[in-house]
Amino acid sequence: MRQGPSGFTLIELLVVMAIVATLLALVGPRYFASVDRSKETVLKTNLRITREAIDQFHADARRYPQTLQELVDQRYLREIPQDPITERRDTWILLAPGADGSGRGGEARAIYDLRSGAAGVGRDGTEYGSW
Repeated sequence: MRQGPSGFTLIELLVVMAIVATLLALVGPRYFASVDRSKETVLKTNLRITREAIDQFHADARRYPQTLQELVDQRYLREIPQDPITERRDTWILLAPGADGSGRGGEARAIYDLRSGAAGVGRDGTEYGSW
């Protein structure tokens, strides 16, 4: 009994590669959509937590923090949050009291609110910077 070399034929390999490519074409867009959705969720959470820390700082110190690092130094935050869209910590747009139409005047360099510095729009059609 004679045995030939063992292995896969070219046709078998091409069929397997075609099946894998088809599966990737079906799953890929869903994967990337879920990644974008999770980044937006993290952005909203980081904004909410940082805004709460600013409010807590204001309630305790009766003034707004001068920097985000001051919130970290005073232990209102563990670290400066990362903007998941830009994947950086220094792209936040910091708003002084009265800068967003709140009507409150205040310290020129104080931080009353923050917004994302990311360009683009979210899945809901609004710009990231307006969140």
